[in-house]
Amino acid sequence: MERVLAGRIFGAPESVALECAAGRVLAEEIRADRDFPAVARSVRDGFAVRTQDVPGTLRIIGEVRAGDRFAGVVGAQEAVEIMTGAPVPRGADAVVMVEYTTRGADGTVSTDRGAGVGQFVNPQGSEARAGETLLTPGKRLGFADIAVLATVGKNTVAVCPKPRVALLATGDEIVPVTQTPREHQIRNSNVYSLAAQVTRAGGVPVILPVARDELDDTLGLVERGLQVDLLLISGGVSAGKYDVVERALAETGAEFFFDRVLIQPGQPLVFGRSRDRFFFGLPGNPASTMVTFELFARAALELLAGQAHSELPLFWARLTRDFRHKTGLTRFLPAMLAWSGADPQLTPMGWSGSSDVAALARANAFLVADADRAEWSAGELMPVLLK
Repeated sequence: MERVLAGRIFGAPESVALECAAGRVLAEEIRADRDFPAVARSVRDGFAVRTQDVPGTLRIIGEVRAGDRFAGVVGAQEAVEIMTGAPVPRGADAVVMVEYTTRGADGTVSTDRGAGVGQFVNPQGSEARAGETLLTPGKRLGFADIAVLATVGKNTVAVCPKPRVALLATGDEIVPVTQTPREHQIRNSNVYSLAAQVTRAGGVPVILPVARDELDDTLGLVERGLQVDLLLISGGVSAGKYDVVERALAETGAEFFFDRVLIQPGQPLVFGRSRDRFFFGLPGNPASTMVTFELFARAALELLAGQAHSELPLFWARLTRDFRHKTGLTRFLPAMLAWSGADPQLTPMGWSGSSDVAALARANAFLVADADRAEWSAGELMPVLLK
């Protein structure tokens, strides 16, 4: 999918204020505008000294704090009191921590410890050299990246536009959230959970009316959805008599890349392209919709948003009890993740199937059960997908 979507960014880069850049995808290269740090500086409170003079008793010839400079030069048997972040005076080549010194009443300082060259000194350019590339296009900006932008003086930055994502629920059984459903009906929850997932992934959700289980109605709404950057359809992609989504997509000249995946929940999953727009036909059950978005559609959205790569947030946790499942499909099942010290603990949760929204809300992760393995014992490690 990454190969198919490579380079598919819609719209020209836009400039945003630094305070609005978090979570956006960078569209320009960011270089250091000077050495960082610009001068050698102390990383401890203490005294700037010459290494050949310690241990010993030295004459204090001044002090320097962050934001200031010491105008003189540290000579033989001399020291300058220095604060964390302050530039190291000329002549000094190390810092002795204040905890290891004794100040005399006669304006001297004594230490019984030696020092190596560069001790507690952050050298000029040790973090970055002037002109060095610090951030590259395609990176989603986090808080550390924002700090980098501020450090190099960028109060505005070029970012990729947010993709607009059409959300289309299908099915005669679906009614608006505000309506009291009859016993054979359900409220339209999928478009709202998808809207939250789309927003979290950096897109702008565009909610369409519900498509009825009729070809013409579905086709008309599919055509509307193909006017934006990505179309996500919920439901209507199974093999039932009234599942008309694939037929509607075919009417638009769609190219289908795949229409089934070996996972649960979420086996019936369609991915393809119509004209110059991509689409996903996601299964209609809420758990299936949520899981397939996280596994497939989120990656597509991030790539369309200009992100260089998309990765699943998978890691390992230790099971708190035995677990077994039927082999043949990779299963993503609701679980509770907790930490005992630094060791994550994973507890499988009971649920009633792909429509059990309450269980999904209680869970904070999905355990990932390998298709070729049936049993795990308590204490074993198991893959986890964060919600």
